This record gives sequence, C-alpha cells and structure tokens, in this order.
Amino acid sequence: MGSADSFTLIDEADPALVYLIFTWIRSHYGPSHPASDAVIGRLLAISDRYTAVPKKMKEGQADPVVAWFEESYSYKDLGSKEFIELIIEKLEG
Repeated sequence: MGSADSFTLIDEADPALVYLIFTWIRSHYGPSHPASDAVIGRLLAISDRYTAVPKKMKEGQADPVVAWFEESYSYKDLGSKEFIELIIEKLEG
C-alpha cells in the first residue's frame, strides 16, 4: 500500500482512531525494533506529504476516547488485534 492509499484511509477515518493507531505504532516500533526505520519512516512520509494528517492527529488527540484509553490502558500492553477491537468497540459504542 502506497502513501496515497494510506492517506485515503486516514482521510476517511475518525480523528481519534488515527491518533490512537499512529501512537500505538510508534510505541510498538521503537528504536530497538528491527522494522522501526521502515515503519516510522512510512508514518513520517504520510504525515509530511499530506498536511491533513497532522491536523487530524491533533484533533484526535483531544478526543475523549483518547483520554479514556490513555487513562485506562497502555499502548505497549496491547497487541494489534486486541488494541483495534477495543478501540473500534469504544468508538462504535
């Protein structure tokens, strides 16, 4: 998936979801992870190329769902499937 495809998905997504996913990815692909450069590089490429992405993330950061998650959970403690299921359930609920 290229950055244009990624941007289309991000553009249509809830700002809280975008913020939470980007933050989860950054927490799981820290400097010691072998794929860190590629994964974080892709996030930066999307953010740099599409100025709407950082704006959406800033908007999402202020969402009550983000506050709920960050008060109740740790990004590093949840695997990808568990994390996404939890967040989608909360956003849809």
